[in-house]
Amino acid sequence: MTEDTTIKPGLFPVLLVTFINMLGMSVVLPFLVIIVLNMGGNEYMYALLGAMYSIFQLIGAPVLGNWSDRIGRKKILLLSSVGTFTGWLIFTAGLLVPPKLTATLHINGPMVFSIPLILIFFARALDGLTGGSISVANAYVADISKKEDRKKNFGKISAASNLGLIFGPLLAGLLGATKLGNLLPVIATSLISLAAIFVIYFYVHESRIIKVEANVMEQPKAQLIKKIRSIKLPLFKVFNIPMVPYFLLLYFLIFLAFNFFYVAFPVYAAGELKWSVLQLGVFFSFLSGALVIVQGPVLSFLGKKFSGASLVIAGGLLLAICFICLAFNTIVIMYTGALFFALGNGIMWPSFVALLSNTGDENTQGSIQGTASSAGSLASIIGLVSGAFIYDMLKGNIFFVTAAFMAFISLISIPLIKIEKKL
Repeated sequence: MTEDTTIKPGLFPVLLVTFINMLGMSVVLPFLVIIVLNMGGNEYMYALLGAMYSIFQLIGAPVLGNWSDRIGRKKILLLSSVGTFTGWLIFTAGLLVPPKLTATLHINGPMVFSIPLILIFFARALDGLTGGSISVANAYVADISKKEDRKKNFGKISAASNLGLIFGPLLAGLLGATKLGNLLPVIATSLISLAAIFVIYFYVHESRIIKVEANVMEQPKAQLIKKIRSIKLPLFKVFNIPMVPYFLLLYFLIFLAFNFFYVAFPVYAAGELKWSVLQLGVFFSFLSGALVIVQGPVLSFLGKKFSGASLVIAGGLLLAICFICLAFNTIVIMYTGALFFALGNGIMWPSFVALLSNTGDENTQGSIQGTASSAGSLASIIGLVSGAFIYDMLKGNIFFVTAAFMAFISLISIPLIKIEKKL
């Protein structure tokens, strides 16, 4: 076998890129609803804008994942980051362009469409279409990790993501308090996205190495190209890989449950409990900080003691307890629920992604992770819409429904115990 030994991909650069990407995203998202309302939109337009990223990621993620199997992870990470950077530049332009050529629609109140708002919608669509960085980063981690290290390394990448969620809203509050208002956080996000491009270009080394038999190198160029292409996986053929459809179903259901929480809790806390923006921010910062701890040292310890399947099942049950706690209007119980969320999500999600990565090899990781990300995007779209309707009917009782749903996910995850032994 011949292999380029000069390329030494490492984990830290891709962790840094993940942190930077999440930091940039979490700087603007707290202001997104204010931006929409200031431009004449209402809650329906905000919901549509929130879903725009997921709608286009549903299309782009499996394609980018497949491309990363064909031409390499680094090139697709660069493409994704350039798309994100371009999207934020367009978003910035939307805030600077005068609101001319407006049109008004009446859907549960007036909604104003203007050139600035159209630019912002286009920016989020472009970011979603090229938003394959998470799935490709997961494929990258799978490439460079031994099977026994994948739970720990996927925990680290999740912790890096949550670190961004801690510092992003804080940075948003500081920048948003200036005279530039909402414009400065968006400019900062553009610069943060540019930093991600810099890190990928100079510090991320390619992990996707195509290994070719030495005697094949002696064949004519046309035969060599045919040999290399034969190991690539056509788009959406991942459904033919054993156990992948089952994992994709679980991926979809887990994302759906999480989206019920992410849609309902801010409305519940602000509307029913009358929490201030500061109280909500402190709660999510506490939750994200606890997640970083669990996905770091705690998961590293538990991963040596328990199988990945056991951690997935146990994590789902802990999340069910978390959602029950959130239904009570008592600050101590709700923060206890946040701890259960951190522990449940912190051990469940990295373990699940590690098991998912074990279903394929280095030639299929990008396609598997990209298709899974697409399933998550579909769940986000459905969860965003249906979660709002369910909350409107049940109010705080939606958390009991979410708890039952998460317990059901743990139940149907039991076959993972046998599957893990075969992987």
